[in-house]
Amino acid sequence: MDKIQHTVDTLHKKKKKWPRVLLGTLGIIVGVIALFFIAVFAVDQIATRSEASKIQPYGQTVAVDGKKMNVLIRGEGEETIVLLPGYGTAVPARDFELLIRELESDYRVIAVEPFGYGLSDETDKERTTANIVEEVHEALGQLGVDRYVLMGHSIAGLYGIEYAQRYPDEIIAFAGIDTSVPKQGGMDTELPEGLFTFLRESGMMRLLTKLGGDPYEKLGYDAEMSRQIRMITNRVGNNPTLMNEMRHISENFRAAREADAKFSAALPLILFVNQEDAEVASWTELHQEQAAHAEYGKMVGMNGGHYLHHKNSPEIAKELRAFLGEIEAGQ
Repeated sequence: MDKIQHTVDTLHKKKKKWPRVLLGTLGIIVGVIALFFIAVFAVDQIATRSEASKIQPYGQTVAVDGKKMNVLIRGEGEETIVLLPGYGTAVPARDFELLIRELESDYRVIAVEPFGYGLSDETDKERTTANIVEEVHEALGQLGVDRYVLMGHSIAGLYGIEYAQRYPDEIIAFAGIDTSVPKQGGMDTELPEGLFTFLRESGMMRLLTKLGGDPYEKLGYDAEMSRQIRMITNRVGNNPTLMNEMRHISENFRAAREADAKFSAALPLILFVNQEDAEVASWTELHQEQAAHAEYGKMVGMNGGHYLHHKNSPEIAKELRAFLGEIEAGQ
């Protein structure tokens, strides 16, 4: 009987210890996680301060709405092509590098970095389509550019419609690189702004970028340019201006749909469209519809992902050159 009681007492004591052991283990785990985030945050802060003096300027700045907007100008052709980025492309002028190389022998190419992107200032002004369009136009006005081909990637397709409606006498043609269209689905969903802000402020964005590898080196960028892109991306990624633009995305799409926004039929239109694993239903058909609406419109299907200009710049430049030649010949 004494042995049985002893066994019961032992088990009872062990049961009392389990909560303490469990709490201790949880405390250790929480502590390790906390130390991890503290370390990530500290490394990001130190690296950001260290990199600030290593970032090399490129292009030139123009005064827009009392702030500085960065633009990169290459080539000396008589005709000008203005490049606009997709949402969240942290360093637009460098992201377009391969395409600029293909175009600069025949055209003057201007890559605009809107506020919040690349080396441009941030802004507190709301990132509505109207404000973004007005700011880009003011930048071009400061450069004395009043006649050009407007060429954009991704969401620049949405902004480009309003731009063309506001300044129809300035635009020769619009060229889209897998551009957004007002009727595309899935744009009413609110994006996780809080998550992106956390990634930036905690330093996790730098860690995730590091673990993801360098996409630009894989494309053939030289090591120094890739390094510069990484540093600028770590500095500007998910900044308040970009988060403001994210907040307005669904609203900007909704306003365009409700207005039945379209490019003018008189505006020549060439659309380079990704046909490889397109994430939006009827993606090709939506662009075919856009091209068909134009009196002189063309859709060019390509494989290569959403950033078509990363892998298809020679083909894009060749098609664009031929398209613009046909327009000129027809005038």
